[in-house]
Amino acid sequence: MKANRFYSPGCALLLSLFLSACGDQNTRSPVQTPGAEKSTKTKVLEAGADVLQGKEPLRNMNIYLDGFHFYNGNMRGQMEAHHFCTKLNEDVIQAVIFDGNTASAKIMGVEYIVSRRLFEKLPDEEKKLWHSHRHEVKSGTLVAPGLPDAAEHELMEQIVSTYGKTIHTWHTDRDKELPYGGPQLMMGFTQDGQIDTAMVGQRDRRMKISTAEKRRQRADIPAPDVLPGADAWQQGEVRQFEVTQRASAAHQH
Repeated sequence: MKANRFYSPGCALLLSLFLSACGDQNTRSPVQTPGAEKSTKTKVLEAGADVLQGKEPLRNMNIYLDGFHFYNGNMRGQMEAHHFCTKLNEDVIQAVIFDGNTASAKIMGVEYIVSRRLFEKLPDEEKKLWHSHRHEVKSGTLVAPGLPDAAEHELMEQIVSTYGKTIHTWHTDRDKELPYGGPQLMMGFTQDGQIDTAMVGQRDRRMKISTAEKRRQRADIPAPDVLPGADAWQQGEVRQFEVTQRASAAHQH
């Protein structure tokens, strides 16, 4: 098994085990969007579209991960993030991030995950936008809800050496109606003492898991050193998006 690969050749069984529904482990969105209830006409149209329209990109989102992010440059802004992922190839995964895992969940943003091999090839300035997954895996805070322990362990063996670039577009930890403001670059935790343990505890109770037990189970997972450039905020190299005003092309001379 190569460290720069997400899955071993024998992972067909593992993939077949991925579940996107969690039974009594469901997490409801904390956001109540304004607007009128769906009309009967809308519901009929949705039912027809569900049957007639292709949804291949959605069907390929067969990996579900639950973890935690914080705003780059503001570690006090922490939130749980539900990732529904598609494996594009052996080195790239893309994920749509929600604030829950029920029908009412709101899309918070996206994350792109690359292997160690691809991260090494990124330009130095680009690397500063990415975070490592080493601590998230080894600490037990990143989980794959619904998977048997053995299957989750194999998945985490592959994720531990990867890197993620995460952008949130709806900050549901504070915007409880609609997505306000601009996108924000998010980071992952890199050591003990950073994450809000009460937030983790709430997740564990809701999903009936133990982060501490996950950590113990993953003690045998080899964890390579984090490559230079990732987690740049730790060296004071904070990068963040800002909404700025500028003249349109028609008004420029």
